[in-house]
Parts: sequence; C-alpha cells; structure tokens
Amino acid sequence: MWLLLLGMSSEKPLTIYLIGDSTMSDKPDPRHNPERGWGQMLPVFFAESVTIKNHARNGRSSKSFIEEGLWKAVLDSLQPGDYVFIQFGHNDQKDYDSTRFTNPYTGYRRNLEKFVRETREKEAIPILFTPIVRRNFNEKGVLVDTHGAYPLVVRMVANDMQVPFIDLQWLSEAMVLAAGPEKSKGYYLWIEAGRYEKFPEGKQDNTHLNEKGATEVARLAIRELIHLNMPLGNYLTEEYHGE
Repeated sequence: MWLLLLGMSSEKPLTIYLIGDSTMSDKPDPRHNPERGWGQMLPVFFAESVTIKNHARNGRSSKSFIEEGLWKAVLDSLQPGDYVFIQFGHNDQKDYDSTRFTNPYTGYRRNLEKFVRETREKEAIPILFTPIVRRNFNEKGVLVDTHGAYPLVVRMVANDMQVPFIDLQWLSEAMVLAAGPEKSKGYYLWIEAGRYEKFPEGKQDNTHLNEKGATEVARLAIRELIHLNMPLGNYLTEEYHGE
C-alpha cells in the first residue's frame, strides 16, 4: 500500500535548514550542469508553506562548516519549530587536509553533538543523516564501503542524544546494489564526452549524483521522514509516492 500525504496551504509555515556537503548542496546552472545534490530536489516534495534553505556547501566537513562561519549563519537564523537536516562525512575523512579532517570518534562526534545541542537550544528540531554511499564496486562486483566509522558515529550520536535519524548510507547502498554495477551509473555523474559543454571530455564520478539519483535519494529521505511519524510529514505534496 502506498502512502500519500498532502501538504495543505492551511498548514503553519515552517522552515527546513540543510547543512552538509556537495552531495546535499544546490548546484548552479541546472540547465547546463547535470550534477544535483539530493537536498536540491527536496522542494518538489513539500508544500508551498515549507521554505527550504539549503546551506550545504561543496567540499565542507563538519569542521570547516563551523570554522568558516557557515554554521553560525544558520544558527543565528533559527526559529523555534524550524528543522535542521545534518549530513557530513564525505570530507571529514580527508586526512590529507587539516582544515577539514576530523577523527570520527572525537572531532566529528563533537561537531555533530554541537549541531544537535545548539539546534535544540534554539527550540528547533535536528535530524541526523548518514552520508550517502559512494558507487565503489570492485572488479568482482562487490560494493566496497568508503566511509569507515563515520556513519557508525552518526548512529551513536543519534542514539545517545535521542535525535531523529535517517540512515541514508544504508538506504542508498540498497538502492545502488539493487541497480547493480552498470545500471547504478545512471544515478551518478557518468557522462559521455560531448554531451555537456561543462564536461567536454565526459566524466566518471561515483560520489556525486545526477538529477535522477538526487531525486531518488531525496525520495528515500522523505519516506523515512514519514516512518519517523513527525509533523513534517503533514507538509508533503502528491509528488511523493512511497511504501
């Protein structure tokens, strides 16, 4: 049985803030740029009474997002009842860059806890997300994990601080495995040469999503929001069809 929830114009307006990295962020020039972040696709699933402010930025880790003042800009804007979707990890693991790297069990965890704690101090509602899976198949067709302990730490923080939690790593991995090594390219930036002026020589990118992939990941997130039975589910439009 599929579930359909309608966002009604009579609902009280609310705002969702997104903080994270390039897999979540808005991409410029959508007519000529095939890359999308899954957060970029969320507005189609929500009623007009919902404002989505996507503060996710390419290349940011939980550390650099704080140190560059990006978190402060969100925090200063938060109002009671707002939501904050939190997803980091892809860049926290870059141990060749001291401005971004965090140890998963210490710095990364502290930063996630900071986002949650300070969101709650503003009487807003945090939701934690694990990072989406990379399409990293080996020569035997096995999808090999690339995120190490980071998703585990998100789960630990969600459990210890009783935070609503959506396991996008698990969900996106299932999506990629179901498609298999070849068809799963259709979710990512696998582009043949000459198709886009932006990528004249083509591109083979197993981390970043195209419009189809970003839409499907956003749909996975929406489905889990419904399973969490949060008031946010009352603001969905007829564009969402889930199980």
